[in-house]
Amino acid sequence: MKILLPILLALSLYVIACKNKGTGNQHGHHHAAKNPQTAEDSLFEEVMQGHDDGMARYGKLKEMEKKLSSLSDSISKLSAAVKQKLAPYKEQVDKTVIELRNAIQGMDKWMDEFSVDSAKENMERRMKYLMDEKVKVNKVKEDIFRSLSKADSLLKVKL
Repeated sequence: MKILLPILLALSLYVIACKNKGTGNQHGHHHAAKNPQTAEDSLFEEVMQGHDDGMARYGKLKEMEKKLSSLSDSISKLSAAVKQKLAPYKEQVDKTVIELRNAIQGMDKWMDEFSVDSAKENMERRMKYLMDEKVKVNKVKEDIFRSLSKADSLLKVKL
């Protein structure tokens, strides 16, 4: 139940953030502005693309976090001699689990704080807001990709 609740919460946030899919509103959904008309449209699209790229791997984050946590737990149950031999590997696994969790929390936090309609009445403030959000979401996306890459590499190690 402890695992299911955060997954359901994350999925709910995603659905809420993406609720206007297919409405045709100019900014109702990520890709509504296929042919951006303004610099603001283009920048908004770039922010949403960062979000979409990260969210496309969100489920994989959860899956890898679970696999590596299980691997770490399994290593902890081995004999003292084997645990000692695997200590550097386990340390990398544990660090990567934390990175995966941080990436998950980073996307959750970004989605929770992002406001689709922020500063629409003031284009200068809107552009600054979107530029700042583009930086934030791209960092979240990079954290997701980096942690997944590390997790994948660790799971390929032959012990």
